[in-house]
Parts: sequence; structure tokens; C-alpha cells
Amino acid sequence: MKDRLAKVTLLIIIVVSFIYMMTLPLIRQNPAYHAFAANKLIWGIPNFADVISNIFFALFGLLGLRHCLKHRPAVGALSWRIFFLGVALVSLGSAWYHLWPANATLVWDRLPMTIGFMGLFSAILSEYVDSRLEKYILIPLLLAGFGSVIYWHYSDDLRFYYWIQLIPLLIIPFVLLLFKSAYTHQRFLLYALGFYLLAKISESQDRALYDFTGGFLSGHTLKHLLASLAPLMLYLMIRRRSARKTTTARSL
Repeated sequence: MKDRLAKVTLLIIIVVSFIYMMTLPLIRQNPAYHAFAANKLIWGIPNFADVISNIFFALFGLLGLRHCLKHRPAVGALSWRIFFLGVALVSLGSAWYHLWPANATLVWDRLPMTIGFMGLFSAILSEYVDSRLEKYILIPLLLAGFGSVIYWHYSDDLRFYYWIQLIPLLIIPFVLLLFKSAYTHQRFLLYALGFYLLAKISESQDRALYDFTGGFLSGHTLKHLLASLAPLMLYLMIRRRSARKTTTARSL
């Protein structure tokens, strides 16, 4: 009964958050978003810091993907692989965008981000809620992620895309609270969440941090560095964890 109530609570959070987001006024892409503070041309590369800082997404994404290919996770194996693949692809999409910041190139930044978000969402739900969920939800989640970017691109409405970003961040704390994992080292999920939240804060202070550091580091460059630590924490989690002796994976 308690387990069923937890699942219903989780479903309510997902549905209500989506309805709330889509009833908000239309959210358009601010043209000023593309005017990043770190716009120096170095070694022939425009916006050098924001471009080069994406290398850490490639490094940690490929590190996690390699581990998941060599050591198949017992639950959500495909979801974890897709998550780390999405992280690695973010390095390419984001670098391409920062070379020529515009809505047209921003699409290629956001598409791989949704791969990562939805892969992680599927992996977490499969591990905590039901071990067989992956085969039912992974493909629909990926399609929803892609659809949110396409919807924004053609409608200039960010509400759906923002929800795709929001829902894994919103759900993870509730999942940790309502469900028990079959694995150890789950605190790394909170570390990952913390780094991503810090990344979003630094992104909002792009120019302020750039001016404060005398042009040494911008808020958006720091966002890349902090955000890349989130998949690193998740890689460390799945690398170090082991099955709990007193807990078994949940199933339908």
C-alpha cells in the first residue's frame, strides 16, 4: 500500500508539473541570451572559453559510457548508456553553438541535452520505482525530449523544453525520499543535483562573474565546468556502488 501510494504521488508530481508549466504564459527565446560575456577570439576560435570548456562533457560522458559498456548495469543499462552518450554529444552540440551563437545552432546544443536528461530520468525511475520500467518509458521519454526542442524551434515557445529540463531535477529528490534503491552510494545523486543547480545559478550571473574576475572566468563558462561535474558524480556512483544485501530490485 505504501509503495503504491508513493508511485501515485510520483505520477501526480509529473502530471501536475507538466500542466502547470503548459498553462504559464508563452515563454519566448530572449535574443539577448546569445550575447555571452566570454567572447574573446583566441587561437582563431571565437568565444574561446565557452567553446573549449565543453571538453569536460566529452571526457566524463565517454568515461561513463565506456564503463557502462564494459560493466553492464543490472537495472536501466540502456538508459545509463544513453545518458552518458547524451552527455558526450553535448560537448559537440554546445561547442558548435558557442562558435556561432544563434537560435539555429542552439537547436544542436539542446537536442543532446534532452538525450541526457531523458536517459537519466529513465535510469532513475527504473532503479527506484520499478526495474522493468525502462522498456516502457525510455523511447517515449526520448521522443518527448526531442519533441520539446522541435516544438520550441518552430513555435518559439520554451515551456515544454523547460519542463523536460525541470522534471528530472524535480523528481530525483522525491524518488530518494519515497523509494529505496537496491544499490549503495546513492548520495552521489545529490552531489550531481547540487552541481547542476550551481551551474544554473552561475549561468544567470554570466556577465557579473566575468566582470568580477576581470575577464578571467564568465558565469557561462563556469556553468559548463560545474554541469560537467554532475555526470562525473553519476559515473563515480555506478562505478563504486554495490547491491545492498537486504534490498532487492523492485519489479512490477
